[in-house]
Amino acid sequence: MNKQFRVAQKLGLMFRPETPLPDDIKSWAKNQLKAKSPALGVSTTGAKKIQEWPDRLQPDLLTRDNLYSEYKYNRKRQEMNLAGYSSEAAKQDNRQKNLLYDTDELKFSHRNIFGEDQVKLRFTSFWTNHFTTGNIWDNQNHIGHLIDEAILANLNGNFSQILYKVTSHPAMLSYLDNCWSCGENSQTAIWAKRDGFQAGLNDNLGRELLELHTVSPSAKYTEADIRGAANVLAGWGIWPGRISDENELFSTAQRHQKLLKMGGTTNSWDFFKQDHAEPGNKKVLGRVIPAGKGGLRKLTDFLASHEHTIKYISYKLAQHFVSDDPSQSDVDFIASAWKKGNGNLDQIHTAVIERAVMSKDPKFQWPMTWLFQVVRLSDARFFQGWGQINSYDNNLMKVREIFEELGQGFWHERQPDGYSSDKNEWLSGEMFERRIRFSDAIYSAGRPKFRSEEIMDRIDANESTRKLVASVSNKKSKFIALMCSPEMMGLENA
Repeated sequence: MNKQFRVAQKLGLMFRPETPLPDDIKSWAKNQLKAKSPALGVSTTGAKKIQEWPDRLQPDLLTRDNLYSEYKYNRKRQEMNLAGYSSEAAKQDNRQKNLLYDTDELKFSHRNIFGEDQVKLRFTSFWTNHFTTGNIWDNQNHIGHLIDEAILANLNGNFSQILYKVTSHPAMLSYLDNCWSCGENSQTAIWAKRDGFQAGLNDNLGRELLELHTVSPSAKYTEADIRGAANVLAGWGIWPGRISDENELFSTAQRHQKLLKMGGTTNSWDFFKQDHAEPGNKKVLGRVIPAGKGGLRKLTDFLASHEHTIKYISYKLAQHFVSDDPSQSDVDFIASAWKKGNGNLDQIHTAVIERAVMSKDPKFQWPMTWLFQVVRLSDARFFQGWGQINSYDNNLMKVREIFEELGQGFWHERQPDGYSSDKNEWLSGEMFERRIRFSDAIYSAGRPKFRSEEIMDRIDANESTRKLVASVSNKKSKFIALMCSPEMMGLENA
């Protein structure tokens, strides 16, 4: 594989056929960090024009809240078997109008297939996985917003900013049950105890903030530190379904009134319930965190610059982009850039690019990344257009089905530790068979516009790949052999 495609495989999503190959691949990759990031896609699989997704399919956060609240209202009446709500047609209409799972996942897929900011999109996927927000159903309308507005929109900022924006996002707060958490000495806990109800601290997010998002267990934090972090987080968040009472569909004005009463704002991304907050200072890893809403930013800023955070995430970046077995010098180079730039993400990502371009080691690609790369290389139309989301086509899989069958997706139910970058976690016979099936489906349904020989010439495929493709006879088998070759999976290079 030539240098341009080797780097694009490691750091990006491969060059689309219409894209000229850059002479200076390192400068190209660095410039990609500043690329504009419109959500590009197609309206139908047959559309010739690649264009920006329509605004109506990219709702703002409050609209997402309101849609989910309306979904819950209709679902409640469906469970009560009320006329007009319980028919299959009504259930389907409720899902299609008010749930954004399929729309957001398709937009994410289109971005990765048609986007011109491929390096930026790969870093977006890395951070989306690092800050895992698995689908617990109640947050499905918000995962796509977190990816676009908390991560992608902040990729040129500072790690402390992205950490704070993700931690305080409703998708994360609901995923790890922080919306219900209240300090043991909070006003809500006192009222609950008096009236015979249960209310207390939930340490899920406090634990994952330390273990997975920042310092890692190498910092040797204690249960007291976890509890301290959880107390800082107590009061943050509003559960999407609680914006509207389940027994009454509120008007927008009524919803706003309820939000203002509970948290003083209609913005669910800045929602802090003072009566749930633990009074007094807290301590985490020896740092005193002041009481009140501002304590969370103090905590995330402290954790973002912690030595153990830098070491832990620098290794994760190196393993994801540079080599399956990164050297200590790779990790140290990234960590040094992190410290010099005080967490500036452009400087961190530039350091990753430097090491990835320099490294001659192969880098195994996730199933999801591999899928996007195959579709881009072949110019296949394997994913529905945005105008086909609610239509049925026997030849096209629904976007949800694609990622379920692939075995990886950001809208799946999954554990907070995310997907591993270790190739050994993905090299089972079952996972390889899935790639074979997808290559078959992409060829049959996606109608690639380029033959295997043309793709091999463009990427300058190595000799072993060419021999593998030549060993089979028909065009489909050649396509499958190429796309499932060790070279295309990131298992070998030259």
